[in-house]
Amino acid sequence: METFGIEKLGIIGAKAVYRNLPPSRLTEAALRRGEGTLCNTGALVVTTGRYTGRSPDDKFIVDTPAIHDQIAWGKTNKPISREKFNAIKGKAAAYLQNREVFIFDGLAGADPAYTLKFRVVNELASQNLFIRQLLIRPTEEQLAQYGEPDFVILCVPGFKCDPVVDGVNSEAAIMIDYEARMIVIVGSQYAGEIKKSVFSVLNYVYPVEKGVLPMHCSANMDPDTGETAVFFGLSGTGKTTLSADPRRKLIGDDEHGWSDRGIFNFEGGCYAKCINLDPEAEPEIFSAIRFGSLVENVVMDPETRALDFNDDSLTENTRVGYPIDFISNAVIPGVGGVPKVVIFLTADAFGVLPPISRLNQDAAMYHFITGFTSKLAGTERGIVEPQPTFSTLFGEPFMPLPPLKYAEMLGEKIARYNTKVFLVNTGWTGGPYGVGSRMKLRYTRAMITAALNGTLDSVPYRHDGVFNVDVPQSCPDVPDSIMNPRETWADKKAYDEAANRLAKMFQDNFAKKYPDMPENIVKAGPRAVC
Repeated sequence: METFGIEKLGIIGAKAVYRNLPPSRLTEAALRRGEGTLCNTGALVVTTGRYTGRSPDDKFIVDTPAIHDQIAWGKTNKPISREKFNAIKGKAAAYLQNREVFIFDGLAGADPAYTLKFRVVNELASQNLFIRQLLIRPTEEQLAQYGEPDFVILCVPGFKCDPVVDGVNSEAAIMIDYEARMIVIVGSQYAGEIKKSVFSVLNYVYPVEKGVLPMHCSANMDPDTGETAVFFGLSGTGKTTLSADPRRKLIGDDEHGWSDRGIFNFEGGCYAKCINLDPEAEPEIFSAIRFGSLVENVVMDPETRALDFNDDSLTENTRVGYPIDFISNAVIPGVGGVPKVVIFLTADAFGVLPPISRLNQDAAMYHFITGFTSKLAGTERGIVEPQPTFSTLFGEPFMPLPPLKYAEMLGEKIARYNTKVFLVNTGWTGGPYGVGSRMKLRYTRAMITAALNGTLDSVPYRHDGVFNVDVPQSCPDVPDSIMNPRETWADKKAYDEAANRLAKMFQDNFAKKYPDMPENIVKAGPRAVC
């Protein structure tokens, strides 16, 4: 029996080893093994048990002298010893004895100059299907010449850690050994841990070894000019919706690199949220839920096998993973030129940020580091009014290096290529959440279109002294009154007070999290009026 090198992981005596099976055989294996069922459109539907999302408290980086001084250690990047890592890896490998093992030899990084090889070793056929569809699938020629991988991922959800014995926080552990070029994931069946572990690896390797800026963003392209744009934004800001513009080509929906050659997608697939999925509002995602896709934690009618996208009884984080070629306007391979425009998306539930504003280089670095949006009252227990949320670099859980490293790379590229940067508020206008209303999607689309086609280059601007940004005073297909948030509030004094409170939140967060940032970046942020 061919083992494809899994004995190097300590996996001895596997019942069977399968490499790079097609979706049909992986789906068949998952059904045979009782890992899931088919819905009425042919997609494989699974439930992931205790873990229905990422488990940040269970993520670790192996601390070795070779990488110690490069990592931004803290709550996000927690150390684990090589001894503990090897012990858990050994137990997970032993667990696979006499079991079927599924291997996918895939690629990450659509630009051939920066492609890395990832060998993913799975206990579950369903998870192997997922990563097969999410990574870039090698051609038969590439697979024949694959050789040794750059990184190996061992994913064994059936093995549960003993926190006392294994020195971790729960039965799950997600551990990255950058020096040994290996990832071990145990105890969690949530497939997103595999995808995001790849992202965490590339966020280290690309800046340190390749000079490439990794970005947690979506990207699209003008089909006529080829000009590209990238969209940063946390959950709920509209990143996927706004980048999936039918008038433009989609390069990718989540993770990209920016090199001297341009931008490129890390992946060969998409991992979309399904909660409240509407076939009219998001037809591309809806139609992608078909044979070859993996659906996680969406409730299905046992008789009709129809999916209920509005049912959040298992989790609000319902997901579907599918290959990017399931999207009709996708760019394949996912490569584009140097971005002409960078868009930072935020959903300001305080209703005080301008709907669109232009950022200079220092302000772009500030807002990149800050990664602001806001949680809404009622979405989490104890939240009775909007709460600011700051996620460094719009992807804090996956960034192993100090934030300034990534921000300086962004600033250098903006300056070198004269890339324009805009901060777009997709949140509230006319008052805070509960008083005002959500910014109309058609207005946001019109503002982004104007930013992308250069219309906003020739309109008058005013400087907002509180948020320290330049605000265009007009935009085609958007009422002028919308452009200045203060004018949309009935109570102007209440606006001034709310704007100052949010500016102070920005300042307090930055001073606490980034006390050693260069002065030029600090001064580019909001300025509360005392």
